[in-house]
Amino acid sequence: MIKEKNAAMEMSVGTIVTIVLLMTVLILGLVLVKTIFSGAKDNIDSVNDAVKSEIQKLFSEDNKKKIVVIPSTREVVLKKGDNGRGFGLSIRNIESSSDKFSYEVRARETSCEMLLSNAEDLIILNKKRNNILIPAGNIMDEPVFVQFNIPETAPPCKITYVVDLQKGTQPYGSSIDVYVTVEGK
Repeated sequence: MIKEKNAAMEMSVGTIVTIVLLMTVLILGLVLVKTIFSGAKDNIDSVNDAVKSEIQKLFSEDNKKKIVVIPSTREVVLKKGDNGRGFGLSIRNIESSSDKFSYEVRARETSCEMLLSNAEDLIILNKKRNNILIPAGNIMDEPVFVQFNIPETAPPCKITYVVDLQKGTQPYGSSIDVYVTVEGK
């Protein structure tokens, strides 16, 4: 009878120790995941701040400039299989009143046999946006990142994309060309 109680007690202590160890490992895992994600968030924030400061710098070079593209060379090189890479843009309202702006990115020309509609289909995010409210004399709160998905089957090609900007229903400034070069791996 005493041996049975002893065995039951040992089993309970072993179970408690196992639970404590598992909880410790779980907590350490959660701390590790939190540390990784907070570090990644800090890196993203610093990149966002760098892009915003570069946009401010480009706008300050010419106080009549209505749109800027990052990179400032307006040349983007992408490789087959690239996904989520592209270029950034920001709009400035140089008028004396708040207004709504819109933009559209469309393919103008290709140096290969690719159809313009297929070149436009490479854009997966932020191809067009309407009703961007910008206060008088201000820049967009958050720059836009136009992203591409270049399939493995895409031919090597140089594609000229044009960014058309509108204020309300009227063109706002001249169009800006962005040159995207698709290279092999």
